[in-house]
This record gives sequence, C-alpha cells and structure tokens, in this order.
Amino acid sequence: MFVRLPTSVSEAQECLVEGAVPVGGATLVWASWQRDGFPEQAVSLRELPEAKVIGDGTLGAAVLLHEIDERVPEVLRRAAAGVGTGAVRRTATVGGNIVGSTLRCLLPAALVLDARAVVLEPDGPVETDLAELLAKRPVLLSLRWPEPVASGYRKLTGVLRGEVPFVVAVAVGAAEDTEARILRVAVRDGYDVLSETVPYDTDTGRILRALALTPLGTLPEAVFEAVREEVTGVLERAGAR
Repeated sequence: MFVRLPTSVSEAQECLVEGAVPVGGATLVWASWQRDGFPEQAVSLRELPEAKVIGDGTLGAAVLLHEIDERVPEVLRRAAAGVGTGAVRRTATVGGNIVGSTLRCLLPAALVLDARAVVLEPDGPVETDLAELLAKRPVLLSLRWPEPVASGYRKLTGVLRGEVPFVVAVAVGAAEDTEARILRVAVRDGYDVLSETVPYDTDTGRILRALALTPLGTLPEAVFEAVREEVTGVLERAGAR
C-alpha cells in the first residue's frame, strides 16, 4: 500500500480523484484491511495544514487525540482524554474517531458545541452539519464551533450499554443568530447519541425538569444523575461569566 501525504487541499483532492483511500480511522480498519486486502494507495492528511489546526474554535481532522489541549473547550478536551489508552490517543485522530469509529467518542462533545464540519468535496472545502457528515462520510478536514460560555463532560465507566460506557456532554452557548443563551446536552447510549437543547435558565431545577421530559429522562437513573450533576456544574460556571 502506497500512502500519499498531500501538503495542500488541491493535492488532497487529486489523491481522492485518483482513488486513494483516506486512512483516518486506520487504527480501527487495519484488521479489516488485513482480512480483505489493503488498498493500492491511501491518503493521509497529517501533512495538510488545514487538517492540523488547533485553537480559535477549530480542530483539524488529522490532529492526534493526545495533542488536544487547553486550546479547545473543556468538553472536547476531556472527551479526547477519555479515549482508550495513551497508546491509542497517540495514534488515533479526530477524523478517525468521528467518521471512522462506531463509538465516536468525540461526537457528543461536538454536538453540544454546535460544531460544524469542514469536508473536502470535488469542488473544494465546504461546511456542513454533523448529521450530513455521519450520513455521507466524506473526508473531514476540520471541526468548527462558536466559543461556549461553559462546558462539561463525564464518562461513566461503571455504567454500560452492552460493553459501551455512557458519556455525558453539556455546554452553554449562544442560540443560532441570537444573543440568547442555550443549553445543550448529549449522551452516548450504546452506539447511539441522544441530544437535547433547552433554553438557558438560572433556575437549575427548571432546566432539569425540562430535560426529564425529553428522551434523556428515560435513561438509567445513574446516567440521568450524571446529567443532573454535569448540568448543575456547567450552569454554575456559566452564571459566573
């Protein structure tokens, strides 16, 4: 297998046109390649500047999980830190985790940040939403999001759906095209992610009662308790800003 390393978007487009297979998620698909055969050529974005950026509301798809630091919001930083082992985080990428993985550990964090995906299309980079990214699985260049007021994240290693631990992500940010604040909550339940949005309120009890009336209210008691605790902490931090 010949791995190509484009250094510009135009070079990356050329690689894809010529049939190179993206290697994001290779830590997960390597076994299937060994079983079914390796592609003749692959393309890695690790030398592409647009896919390596960190900070200012952007995270590149080729960034390794262990490289994610305080330049991104807490919810995304903690989500990356909770993926696998240190060895996994030194090889796994943002794009591989979100597009190439079935667990998609970073997806709840991206959802509560109201992130958008910049993907590589034949005509060049375009921005799309996460739903379309997951449905069509194009080549991801980066994620972009508006800066949150406050955020939080928790992985419930002792509460499982099958063999998959629940994760809870919470963030307070601005509602689209307005100055009003909004609270977003996302929970990974097995291989699915539930996400809900409610108006921001200084009354924590009122927000929790609203969330309890959504599908989040049907989660196991231990999981909704984690939602309650994360929401409470995020609202306290948001109120201080």
